[in-house]
Amino acid sequence: MGRFGVTEILVILAVVLLLFGGKKIPELMKGLGSGLKEFKNASKDETVAEKKEDSVNETK
Repeated sequence: MGRFGVTEILVILAVVLLLFGGKKIPELMKGLGSGLKEFKNASKDETVAEKKEDSVNETK
């Protein structure tokens, strides 16, 4: 029940294509990609900040 088959994925893609049209999909994917990239950078920056804070606390 938790896994999608080929048929389900094709149906989902067809519905997305019908809803947004062929011209909007590249714009949506570009926005999604930039959002994921920004999220990764923010989480990486947070990890670096936590490590710096931990190293400062250890030296005290």
